Amino acid sequence: MFNDSTQELPRALQLMLARDQDPAPVAELPRRAFLKLGAASGFALGVFPLLSQAQGSAAPAALKPTQLPGAFVAIAADGTVTVTVNRLEFGQGVQTALPMILAEELDADWSKVRSQLGTNDMAYADPMFGMHLTGGSNSIKHSFTQYRELGARARAMLVQAAATRWGVDAASLRTENGAVVGAGGWRLGYGELAQAAMALPVPASVTLKDPKQFRLIGQPTTRLDAAAKSSGRQDFGIDVRRPGQLTAVVARPPVFGAKLKSVDDTAARAVKGVKAVLRVPLDRGAEGVAIIADGYWPAKTARDALKLEWDTSAVEKVDSAHQLVQYRELAGQPGSKHFDADMAPLANAPKKIEAEFVFPYLAHAPMEPLNCTVELSEQGATLWVGSQMAGLDGMAAARTLGLKPEQVKVLVQSAGGGFGRRAIPTSDYVVEACTIAKAAQAAGLRAPVRTLWSREDDIKGGYYRPMHLHRAQVGFDAEGKVLAWDHVIVGQSILAGSPFEAMMVKNGIDATAVEGMRTPYPLPMRLTVHHPKVNVPVLWWRSVGSTHTAFVMETLIDQIARETGQDPVAYRMKLMGAEHPRHRAALQLAVDKSGYGKKQLPAGRAWGVAVHESFESVVAYVVEASVKDGQPVLHTVTAGVHCNLVVNPRTVEAQVQGAALMGLGMCLPGAAITLKDGVVEQQNFGDYTVARLTDMPAISVHTVPSAEPPTGMGEPGLPPLAPAFANAVSRLTGKPLRELPFKLA
Repeated sequence: MFNDSTQELPRALQLMLARDQDPAPVAELPRRAFLKLGAASGFALGVFPLLSQAQGSAAPAALKPTQLPGAFVAIAADGTVTVTVNRLEFGQGVQTALPMILAEELDADWSKVRSQLGTNDMAYADPMFGMHLTGGSNSIKHSFTQYRELGARARAMLVQAAATRWGVDAASLRTENGAVVGAGGWRLGYGELAQAAMALPVPASVTLKDPKQFRLIGQPTTRLDAAAKSSGRQDFGIDVRRPGQLTAVVARPPVFGAKLKSVDDTAARAVKGVKAVLRVPLDRGAEGVAIIADGYWPAKTARDALKLEWDTSAVEKVDSAHQLVQYRELAGQPGSKHFDADMAPLANAPKKIEAEFVFPYLAHAPMEPLNCTVELSEQGATLWVGSQMAGLDGMAAARTLGLKPEQVKVLVQSAGGGFGRRAIPTSDYVVEACTIAKAAQAAGLRAPVRTLWSREDDIKGGYYRPMHLHRAQVGFDAEGKVLAWDHVIVGQSILAGSPFEAMMVKNGIDATAVEGMRTPYPLPMRLTVHHPKVNVPVLWWRSVGSTHTAFVMETLIDQIARETGQDPVAYRMKLMGAEHPRHRAALQLAVDKSGYGKKQLPAGRAWGVAVHESFESVVAYVVEASVKDGQPVLHTVTAGVHCNLVVNPRTVEAQVQGAALMGLGMCLPGAAITLKDGVVEQQNFGDYTVARLTDMPAISVHTVPSAEPPTGMGEPGLPPLAPAFANAVSRLTGKPLRELPFKLA
C-alpha cells in the first residue's frame, strides 16, 4: 500500500512504486563459521581459503564451503533447479552463465533452471581469491571449474540415490535432461531423488565432461532475467521494501572531508513525513546530516530545506586547472621506475614523437544510484545491498554496528550497474547506511532504514576513475622500429591505503596504473610513475588502468605506422611477431569480418584500428568513422574477441556492446568530472555526459574459437574502443588526438 509520502509523488512515479510490497522470502542457508580477523581493517586477502569450516558429516574434510553443492543447488519436488550465484549480478550476465555451467554437469533440464543471488556466507567467496568479490572480470574465469564440479557432485549424489532405491550399481545408470535413467528403462526425475540425494556423502572428487559433450555451454542462451528486466519487473536493491521501512538521505559536504560548522534544521523538521534529522559522521572524516522520513520525497524535500554552514579550512580544495599544472611539473621530475630501458638512442633517432595525454576524472554513474537497506534486530542485522564485496561489506557493517561478523547477514541484491563503485575497500556507502540505522535506533526509530543516494549525490559523491597525465618521447627509424620510448605517468593511486596496497603497490607504483603499458609490443621503454596525493577519492572504474594506457599505446603505435607509411594492421602484426597468437587472432578476425582493406568506404570515412588485452582477454576493434560539423561520428564497430571458451555467446556479445558504448562515452564532449575550489562541477546527466542509445554505432561481435578455460569479459571490450575511434579521426584530420574526451580544435 502507498503511505502518505508516496501519495505526494507525481502520478507516474506512484505507478512505478505500485509494487511496494514485501519481497519474496529468501531461503535460509546453513550458517557457517565466519573468519575472525585481527587486522583493524577487518580484511585479509587470501586468508579465507585457509579457514577450517564446519561442513557437516556428509562433507569430506578436504572440501571447502565453496565446493559443497548444498549451498548452491536446490531441487524442488517438481524438478525445478535453483542455482545460487556467488557474485553480484549487475548486468554482466552471471545470473545465467554460472547456472549454465552448473546445469551442464548436472544434466539439468534447462527449462526448469532458475537462479538467485547469494549472501556473505563463506560458501560464496571467490574460490581463487578466498573473499567475496565481483570484479576484475573474474566471475566466470574463477568459477568455471567450481560450478562444473558443483554440478558434477550433485549429479553423482542423485545417481547414487537412484542406485540405492533401485538396488543397482550406480555405474549402470546415466542422466539426461533432469532425470536418472536405468538400463531397464527406469526413470526418476531429479525432484523425486533430491531429498535422498542431498543426505548422501558429498564425493571428494568427480569426473567432468569432455567439452565435446557440452550441450549448454557454448550455446547462445537467453538470460534468465531477460524477461523481468525488459518488462520492468526486475527488482534491484533500490526496490527493497520492508514492513515499516523508512528512507534516509544525507546532506554531504561540498568539499571532500569537510565538517559542519552550523546546522539549522528547523524547516527540515517541519516537512511532513520527516522522522528524524541526525548529524552523522561520513566517509573520509567528513560530517553530514541524515534526514530520515517515511519516503524519499519528504526526505529529499527536508534535505533541501536545511541551512548548513561548512568548515572547509582543514581540507585541500582541488582545482582541475591547477591540478593539471601540478601534474605537468611532476612529469618533468624523476619518478619511480617500472621499466628501465636504455634511452641513449633517443637523442639521435631519425624520427621522433613527443606527446602529452590528459585523461579526466570519471564518475561511475550507474543507472541505479547507491543504496543500502539495514534492518536491526536483537539477533543482529540484515542488509539488502547490491554489493560487489559482500563479505567485506558485512564485516564493515559489523564493526560499525558493534556486532560480531556472524550476526550480520548480507542479502545480495541485483544492481543496476556499478562499474566498480560497489566494490570499495572502505565500504563507504554501507558504513554510512549502518551508521544512520544505528543512529535512528538510538533516536527511538525501530524500523528498517533504506539509505538512498540521489543522482546528484552519486555524481558529486566521489570515488572516481583518477585523472591521469601521460608524457611520451618516442624515437624510431624509417621502418618503424622503435629505438627508445621514454614514458611518464602521473595519477593518483587507487590502491594506496587500501588492503590491496601490500600486494599490488611495488616500488611505489600502483600496478593498476601501468597495466596495459607496452604489451604486446616488445618496446625498449623506460616507464616512470608519480602518484600524487590529492583530496579526491578515487577507485577502479570499468577496465581500470587500461582506460588510459590502451589509448596511449594504441594511438602512438598508430601514429608511428602513419608517419612511416605503413598499414596500421600490418605494422601491429609485425611488432607482435609470433609471441602473441591470441592478439593476432583477435585482430585478424576483426579485420576479416569488417572488410578492412577490401571494401571501399564512403567518402569522408576512415578506418580505425586498435587491439588490447585486459583481464586475460583480447579485444580488437576495426571501426569506421567520419567528422561531421567538426564533431567525430562513429558509424560501425567490428570486434574480434579472444576470451578462450565462450560459455554464453549472447553474454559475450552484450558485454562487448555495452563496453564499447561506455568506451565511446569517454570520447564525447562533457564526459569529464572537473573541480573548482574543491567542489565537483557536475551533478547530473545534464552536465555529465554518458553515451546513450542514440550514440550507439552498428556493432558486430565475433569470437575466436577456443576450448581453453574462459577468461574475463566484463571489462576488456572497453579499452580499445576510444583509440580505434581516435585513430580513424586522426587519419581524416591529419592530427593526433591526445585527450579524452576528444578535442578536435
